[in-house]
Amino acid sequence: MKRWFTLISLVAVLTLLVACQPKGEVTNAPEATKKEATKKLALIMQVNLGTFSAQYIAGVKEQAEKLGADVTVFTADGDLAKMSSNLDAAINQKFDGILIDHGTKESLTKGVERAKEEGIPVVAFDAGLEVAGVPVLEQNDELLAQQTLQKLKEDSNGKANIVKIWVAGFAPMERRQVAYNEFLQANEGIKEVATFGSATASTALDTQAQMEALLKQYPNEGDITAVWAAWDEFAKGAVRALEQAGRTDIKVYGIDMSDEDLQLMQKEGSPWVASAAVDPTDIGRIQVRYLYQLLLGEAPQDKIQLTPVFVDQAQLPKEQITTAQLSEYIDDWGASDEGYTDSVRKAEEDAQ
Repeated sequence: MKRWFTLISLVAVLTLLVACQPKGEVTNAPEATKKEATKKLALIMQVNLGTFSAQYIAGVKEQAEKLGADVTVFTADGDLAKMSSNLDAAINQKFDGILIDHGTKESLTKGVERAKEEGIPVVAFDAGLEVAGVPVLEQNDELLAQQTLQKLKEDSNGKANIVKIWVAGFAPMERRQVAYNEFLQANEGIKEVATFGSATASTALDTQAQMEALLKQYPNEGDITAVWAAWDEFAKGAVRALEQAGRTDIKVYGIDMSDEDLQLMQKEGSPWVASAAVDPTDIGRIQVRYLYQLLLGEAPQDKIQLTPVFVDQAQLPKEQITTAQLSEYIDDWGASDEGYTDSVRKAEEDAQ
């Protein structure tokens, strides 16, 4: 009798537990969703320095988010061996796609080829890569240099004593140097009186110190008439040194453009009179779109030339603006549709 009572009690408890369960279809599989699982993208950077890099990363993340992807940034602080190691780590962690910012052919080719073998698409920006099936974005560095040097020539009537701030070891710098050498050969009235430059963890500050020392060596008006800076971090350092020394007789011509650069150019009496650049935020967006072309089975060209824009200080307004507003004053600046295809647009729509 006691056993029957126990059995009846157990059945009652089980019945009550089942009745209390939530209603719905029982399934062992996770609930299906309309959207594809989030993709993981790796951004492998040689350096992450200054506002240009910050705006470039912002562009990468903005476009990736629109496409339903997450981005992890690996920076090498200028160490090419570390950059190569970071690339290997991204491959080992099986990221869905890899973005590369700067670097050299020697440090990256082996890793990029391995990524291809693993089926991981790669798109690079300003890197010296030549691997079939790996698109490389460039800013047309020869034109960047030519635009700023031509303005320097016009402002000086073809006669100037200039300081070049430049560093080797970066693919875009090497290309800018080619254009610079050609310019000097074609313009005998323009003389290089000094050259320096190094990429460090504090490039702008180090450049400022070096420029201040150089100004003491050339204290007289006319000793130096212009500075040509092949990177905006160099230009920022040179501008601050000139302002500190009160040298209003020397003009600065730079390459690249960021919000911080604009602030310096718009400052009253600023020696920074011109620069040439591609919108860094837009570079990031465009690079992600090309990566998605590969992820979607498309085959973009291996070399992609982005068109630089010349920014003349004289065209800027008196009120402070950012690069997001620069298109109101400088033609062709800002967001472009470069890299979009029907498939990429659809992927973006599906991710929303």
